[in-house]
Amino acid sequence: MSQLVLLLSGPNLNLLGQREPEIYGAATLHDHVALARATAAQLGLAIEHRQSNHEGDLVDAIHGARGRAAAIIINGGAFTHYAWSLHDALAAFDGPVVEVHLSNPSAREGWRHLSVVSPVATGVITGLGGVGYRLAVEAVAELLSA
Repeated sequence: MSQLVLLLSGPNLNLLGQREPEIYGAATLHDHVALARATAAQLGLAIEHRQSNHEGDLVDAIHGARGRAAAIIINGGAFTHYAWSLHDALAAFDGPVVEVHLSNPSAREGWRHLSVVSPVATGVITGLGGVGYRLAVEAVAELLSA
């Protein structure tokens, strides 16, 4: 049986491929999730994906992953920078948490420089576009096998 990895996508990520392609690229969220699923399948993992524009939905998904998922990969979108409820929910999760961003928040507007997710993440992958999703799954596989 494959170990389950919860992949969470925050607000506006449902608009990938349409919204600011010069920053986020032309690939859609579906494309990124498909890459994560394909990578996971090669590594004996299964991906469950949840996208929401509502903070509480993501908190509920994290709570629901406790005792069920082996790891969480999260692109919190704008919630990354201020949603302390995500921080607290992830802190209560017992497993690896990998934060991923298509762009490099540190190279963008000042308000994007703070991540409330990073302090409770096992690792962070930023600025590598869609490759970041593949790398996040590979990192989770490595962490779970250690």
